[in-house]
Amino acid sequence: MDRLIRLYEEHGQSPWLDNLKRGYLTSGQLAGLVDGGIRGLTSNPTIFQKAIQGSPDYDEQFSDLVRGGGSDLGTYWSLVLRDIRGALDVFAPLHETSHGHDGFVSVEVAPDLADDTPGTAAAARELHTRIARPNLMVKIPGTAAGVPAVQQMITEKRSINVTLIFSLDRYQSVMEAYLAGLEAADGDLSGVASVASFFISRVDTEVDRRLEAIGSPEALALRGKAAVTQGKLAYQQFRRTFSGPRWEALAARGARVQRPLWASTSTKNPAYPDTRYVDELIGPDTVNTLPDATVAAFADHGTLARRVDADLDEAEATWRDLGAVGVDLDDVARTLEVEGVASFQKSFDELLGALDAKAAGLR
Repeated sequence: MDRLIRLYEEHGQSPWLDNLKRGYLTSGQLAGLVDGGIRGLTSNPTIFQKAIQGSPDYDEQFSDLVRGGGSDLGTYWSLVLRDIRGALDVFAPLHETSHGHDGFVSVEVAPDLADDTPGTAAAARELHTRIARPNLMVKIPGTAAGVPAVQQMITEKRSINVTLIFSLDRYQSVMEAYLAGLEAADGDLSGVASVASFFISRVDTEVDRRLEAIGSPEALALRGKAAVTQGKLAYQQFRRTFSGPRWEALAARGARVQRPLWASTSTKNPAYPDTRYVDELIGPDTVNTLPDATVAAFADHGTLARRVDADLDEAEATWRDLGAVGVDLDDVARTLEVEGVASFQKSFDELLGALDAKAAGLR
């Protein structure tokens, strides 16, 4: 785990865990990961579906909830929030010693709110109120409807993880929402934190599929390059946005930068190195949220070197070349956003259905 500690101490990137299940808390495994360098945690509906359906660890609490006559949706949130509160407890000391820089735990609003701005804002506000912990981040999807809700939550000084970002244009609008939210907030801003979760490996999966369909030598030569390239360009947007007079006025009020968070960093294509989406995007003021296998792989053989702003001329050329060979990058982003929301909705619905069936059996 030494590499995970050095990742932060030497390069300013915070490794977070992209997983949560009850056994991590009861066994002390999560606390061990924190000791080994993990500095935060993210979750989503798919993670909780796997955790709750894949383990008997939830059965006792579930039986109590069913006997209490709760709804399936209420039961879901009771199961989830017990895990979230447990993780918040584990990370609370780190949040305190890092002076609010790390130690965050993220929980996502219901996926059926992705196109509902007021519904998303109300759900995020309710989660923050219900949990009431300084190291909580509520995840809001970076959809067109989600972005205004992000701005409203930041104005209310609620820490937010903006998720499901797939394009440079949408990323810029997310940063703008953060800045505008801070500008509209009152007083000291040091208690507000946010990350912008840029999904990485899914971009290569979709772009590679399109490059193979095009089939020309020029197209095939670009396989495996889109995701890291977009991440590097996004980092340049971040550096430009969080500099200059506008940002300096907010920083003087205690504002923190909205760090880019690299999500979806497991390697989907076995032909690519298993630490590719960590190795290539290391740099200061960033977060990388890693599933268990990627944590283990990077701890074992990851490469510790600042790469997120290396070879930028090549990255810009690659981005132009992708368009030149016929990849519609705007359509890639739209496709991935729709698929991302649908995937979380499917997991959410399947879990609620499984809870309903299990509850009927108990009754």
